[in-house]
Amino acid sequence: MVGIYSYGVYIPRYRIRVPEIARVWGANADDITRGLGVFEKSVPDLDEDTATIAVEAARAALLRRTVEPDAIGAIYVGSESHPYAVKPTACTVGEAIGATPNMTAADYEFACKAGTAGIQTCMGMVKSGMIPFGIAIGADVAQGAPGDALEYTAAAGGAAFVIGDENVIAEINHTCSYTTDTPDFWRREGQNYPRRLRLRRLPPAQREVPAAGGEDARVHG
Repeated sequence: MVGIYSYGVYIPRYRIRVPEIARVWGANADDITRGLGVFEKSVPDLDEDTATIAVEAARAALLRRTVEPDAIGAIYVGSESHPYAVKPTACTVGEAIGATPNMTAADYEFACKAGTAGIQTCMGMVKSGMIPFGIAIGADVAQGAPGDALEYTAAAGGAAFVIGDENVIAEINHTCSYTTDTPDFWRREGQNYPRRLRLRRLPPAQREVPAAGGEDARVHG
């Protein structure tokens, strides 16, 4: 059964607390903390970005359980904050863990679900027998605009999952994808920060999540 063979995480050590951000903008920190449920967030050091975070997460996964580098046939990195517009983060990860050159690699972009798309891709390749192991990574650094709610909540960190089909620690029985072109969150090329569409009707997440759950129940029972 295809599943998670190993996993690793990396979170930058530095933190910034909500009261410090609120102080700069003259906002009420207690109100923000109560409303968002956030007290502090991780922030990257000057020499950290999505690529370095992804590398550290992958290394942590391989320290947890040994995998020969030449057995890793695919690496996919999902992020909203890849450091390069043209140069895959996944290639940097592959080089850093010694899995290159006989592997396939690609970067994924998707608000909040690019990492799980990488898991699904690795599952398909492992299950088909194309590769013994694949690594799917989700990593990001904060992209909230100054003064925006995301400045208080969007942090930095990454998680890597080694997908295989023998001696897995967690079987993945099935997945269900529910994809719509909902323009509620985006960042165009050249823009420093993402933008959000404020809707007066039911927010997209509250509308799409129940529908996705219903579709999953219909397909998989």
